[in-house]
Amino acid sequence: MEPFDKEVIELEGENHIMTSIDTPMLEDAFEKSDDEKIEIIQEYFAGIMSTMGLDLKDDSLRGTPYRVAKMFVKEIFSGLDPKNKPSVSVFDNKYQYGKMLIEKNISFSSACEHHFLPIVGKAHVAYISSGKVIGLSKINRIVEYYGKRPQVQERMTLQIYNELKTALDTEDVIVVVDAEHLCVSTRGVKDRTSSTVTMEYGGKFNEQSYREEFLKLID
Repeated sequence: MEPFDKEVIELEGENHIMTSIDTPMLEDAFEKSDDEKIEIIQEYFAGIMSTMGLDLKDDSLRGTPYRVAKMFVKEIFSGLDPKNKPSVSVFDNKYQYGKMLIEKNISFSSACEHHFLPIVGKAHVAYISSGKVIGLSKINRIVEYYGKRPQVQERMTLQIYNELKTALDTEDVIVVVDAEHLCVSTRGVKDRTSSTVTMEYGGKFNEQSYREEFLKLID
């Protein structure tokens, strides 16, 4: 690993950098098994704790490196692994329902990729069927999958939008994400009342009337 340029990092400061819609991954990201990753992360995290002066012989701390490593791989960053991507089955719109379908207040938790602190919020999604419909729980699972990785909220919004647009074969999709970033509320500026809202849409939702109807219904 190349040494970090602390001057560059300090100059970047709190800038909200997103280099791509795709989560930055190494080419060999999935060559190691989950168990191998947990073992390696456990050793690194034990080193971090020891560096901070914590006594890992204490009963309360002894298992922490393993618990953190398992949590990273199996839970809060499980969305990095494509094998955990939910299967997205769509069905013919036999009801001939032609208005927007809205799934709102989808709770999710993610992590800021700049500080690895939680992002907690809700996603609101709508689409207009082009002949296909998706099971409601699948929308929740798509949001959860893209949340379970180090994220930038703008990227997460685009990833959910593109996944639904592709699965449903329609441009008529809109996604709104409203979240609290603990890197804002618990450190730095420590603003405990603000939230961040991002939006992506296409097709009929480019028309103001459709967007206004959607935003009114999720309010």
